[in-house]
Amino acid sequence: MTEYVDIFTKDNHKFQAYLSQPNQKVKGGIVIIQEIFGVNDHIKEVCNLYSNHGYLTIAPCLFDRENKNIELDYDQEGIMEGRRLKELLNELSINEIESSISFVESAGKVGVIGYCWGGSLSWKAACKFNNLSSSIIYYGGDVPKLKNLIPKCPTMCHFGELDQSIPIDEVKEFKKLNQNVNVFTYPADHGFNCNHRNQYNKKCSDIALERSLGFLEKNLN
Repeated sequence: MTEYVDIFTKDNHKFQAYLSQPNQKVKGGIVIIQEIFGVNDHIKEVCNLYSNHGYLTIAPCLFDRENKNIELDYDQEGIMEGRRLKELLNELSINEIESSISFVESAGKVGVIGYCWGGSLSWKAACKFNNLSSSIIYYGGDVPKLKNLIPKCPTMCHFGELDQSIPIDEVKEFKKLNQNVNVFTYPADHGFNCNHRNQYNKKCSDIALERSLGFLEKNLN
């Protein structure tokens, strides 16, 4: 079952979140953190995928502080607006993530999975919160720049070797400094997991998903 729920942050901001409930025994909770394009069809599909694997899954609408129901296209106009919203809301969005983690804690152990901007926020969450059991990061652009942070939970990263927005040398340096983090690279571009984007790479996406599911089985069950 899927629905939108209203949640409050500790700074009393009310936001919507997309909730996907499994039709089987619940293994744990997952917070899916959006790209710069909003909680769109892709993010909802990701939520449903993980709920089909037994996880209570939620995706907070991080753009709600600016406007409700923002979904941007995967084009230059969408990228520019998404970057603007990211800069505007980047520091505040950790509050929505914190409240979303609490919302799904009834399911058991909780993990976060983030894509693009959400990947960077997943890294920040892993290094900030004590009540996370797993963090999975897909091509988070700010992650190599925040390489000196220390995660408080098991963490896995997926990066594209062809991603010009995240130089592979920076990824290698991050991996060298964070040997306790599982870092994987793929012969793919930024956004390779999203089948709504031209950069989609099914083979790499499938491998990353298999690794992610195994990581969740190990750390949330």
